[in-house]
Amino acid sequence: MIVKLIDRQMIRGYFKSYFVCLASLLSLYVVVDLFTNLDDFTQHNQGLWASLLRIVTYYAYQVAKIFDRLCEAIVLLAAMFTVAWMQRNNEQVPLLSAGVSTRRIVLPVLLCAFFMLSMTVINQELIIPRIADKLALDKDDPDGEKSVPVRSAYDSNGIHITGDRAVRQNRTVSGFCATILDPQGGQLFHLSAKEARYFPGSGPRQGGWELVSAWPLEVPPIPGILEPRDIGRYFLHTRDVDFDAVTRNPNWFIMASTPQLYEELQRPESTRLASMAVLFHSRLTRPILGMVLVLLGLSVILRDQNRNVIISSGLCLVLCGVFFAACYACKMLGDNEYLNPALAAWLPVLFFGPHSLVLFDAVHT
Repeated sequence: MIVKLIDRQMIRGYFKSYFVCLASLLSLYVVVDLFTNLDDFTQHNQGLWASLLRIVTYYAYQVAKIFDRLCEAIVLLAAMFTVAWMQRNNEQVPLLSAGVSTRRIVLPVLLCAFFMLSMTVINQELIIPRIADKLALDKDDPDGEKSVPVRSAYDSNGIHITGDRAVRQNRTVSGFCATILDPQGGQLFHLSAKEARYFPGSGPRQGGWELVSAWPLEVPPIPGILEPRDIGRYFLHTRDVDFDAVTRNPNWFIMASTPQLYEELQRPESTRLASMAVLFHSRLTRPILGMVLVLLGLSVILRDQNRNVIISSGLCLVLCGVFFAACYACKMLGDNEYLNPALAAWLPVLFFGPHSLVLFDAVHT
């Protein structure tokens, strides 16, 4: 019965520490970022309430991205504060005297940390990919009215698409140009348009581009690819190249889900394959690295119970900095193809994993 009460106390203490750290770090990030970029929110001079609404809307979406960046650090801080507070209140000594091992005492903390790391995976795989278009908007362009550069893309229909500028608000591309492979004649021909608008969906005249003021004025139809509508007006069907594919920035895959990364890696025309491959493998190792980080932090705090709590917490933070620096270094080596992508993602696990288990096993029980 005593152990169950202690479990509930540890769980309650962990989540209290977690939400305090989460609120503190999120608030700090938002406040610093807001005051640094305040002019971007108010430069349109739409009034106080309109500016406040824009700020609230922008950071409401950004919270998911900020949480994704800080999740491992918050999990470690919450575990560290929970155990350090228990030691400061001398709650560990009576439990050890009663025959309860140190590993059993901190087991609820480890389970809570694992639960919060699973919430991180849900945020990464389900929430961020769904709001990726909102996260890509600039602070001074909440409605997507600014023109953005267009990237070339190749569709599996045998179509190569380029353009000059695009506007996200109405999904239009100016200076649109398409090089089409005629599957019947096996010949290439070029089709340019002053403007092209993308229509999503899978119904009639959806899932493709409507070309306006196109040249040549008359082109014979190509079944399943090109559908003439009028003189100088066509509908171009594409399978893979939508509006997002031609307007996304070079690091778009950071906000993609793991299945989307896998599908993109299978495409032969994909770019930045090394970075995507490193990120794909990092998604697989992320929960493991999160638990390794928690074990390392708790081992430092629990290893010497007579050490000052502030000193133990400081050592834990130093270890956390070394851990993240090593992970970042491996990522950079993988992105620049000095290391195999799989090795770049798994090397921190192979190095820190055994160390964390040895240190945690050496904790006095």
